[in-house]
Amino acid sequence: MKWGEYKHYMQKEIFEQPQALGNTLEMLGGAGTIQAGLFGADAAGVFEQVDSVLILACGTSSYAGMVARYWIEAIAGVPCNVEIASEYRYRKSVARESQLVVAISQSGETADTIAALQYAKSSGHRYTLAICNVPESSIVREAALRFITRAGPEIGVASTKAFTTQLSTLFLLALVLAKGRGVLSGEDEVAFLDETRHLPVAVEKVLALEPAIRELAQQFGNKHHALFLGRGRHYPIALEGALKLKEISYIHAEAYPAGELKHGPLALVDVEMPVVVVAPNDELLEKLKANMEEVRARGGELYVFADGDSKVTSVPGIQVLKMPEHYGVLSPVLHVVALQLLAYHVALVKGTDVDKPRNLAKSVTVE
Repeated sequence: MKWGEYKHYMQKEIFEQPQALGNTLEMLGGAGTIQAGLFGADAAGVFEQVDSVLILACGTSSYAGMVARYWIEAIAGVPCNVEIASEYRYRKSVARESQLVVAISQSGETADTIAALQYAKSSGHRYTLAICNVPESSIVREAALRFITRAGPEIGVASTKAFTTQLSTLFLLALVLAKGRGVLSGEDEVAFLDETRHLPVAVEKVLALEPAIRELAQQFGNKHHALFLGRGRHYPIALEGALKLKEISYIHAEAYPAGELKHGPLALVDVEMPVVVVAPNDELLEKLKANMEEVRARGGELYVFADGDSKVTSVPGIQVLKMPEHYGVLSPVLHVVALQLLAYHVALVKGTDVDKPRNLAKSVTVE
């Protein structure tokens, strides 16, 4: 598509994600190895001293951090915590000199994240890394190490390409930490890097599903509430999908780990509340299918984003949108693009201001 074919900046930016990811990953080159220097000249020495990670972020960026926690712990074997920056800065925490503090911000001017980073440094944290889309921003100047994502300008208030480039960057961080600890085999390193470089092509395949997602969105026109479910590293993607829907369509949406249904949220389920399920073909799929049956048994309507090879089929009460084949640990990047398109087209049905949702600002520069 060309610019004239897009109705809104948000739609344009959703479709710019293959290019944004390609630009962000360009510095990898064609080598089958990854270097700590991607994160700064001093990164190799710093990462040798690091035994844990603390991620500070707000909103969408905090969900990127939550996905990264799964990657960093599973691939690198490094303990990782994620804190909402606006909460972290106001509690007494225990600083660890050997902990890497990662601050994530789209604009680099997010007031709470900057203040949280400054608080961490004043508390005794020595090692800091900023992941940001703006090289001259405050948060980049505040951190010792930095990785500048190359998403390009993002005009729509609801973040899309800034989020997926953050995810790709955090995946590279997990690989670097794993390699530094000697737990990343040469074979796995090559395989992970190949999958990472292929992300732009994989995202293109998801974008091709827009007509089917547009049709599905019509069924949300008279809805006022929605529930999003995910498991494992896709639970934060469910959170992000719910956030996108409420940001631009004004439908009240919540997200839960699917295993928590019986601990309260199941009471909300009825025919009037659509339940959106992120269902990749991974090790938790069978558990997720059981959770879906719990919803269906209560009369709930399920909208399932399932990988093409997952053998989840549409039946009464369950509508399945077939994604491309399962993309391994990087599957969250693909599934969130589909949820971005869902939120966008639901907002069109609702007739809301997609690019400038009420009461929100692109860069949150005040507390």
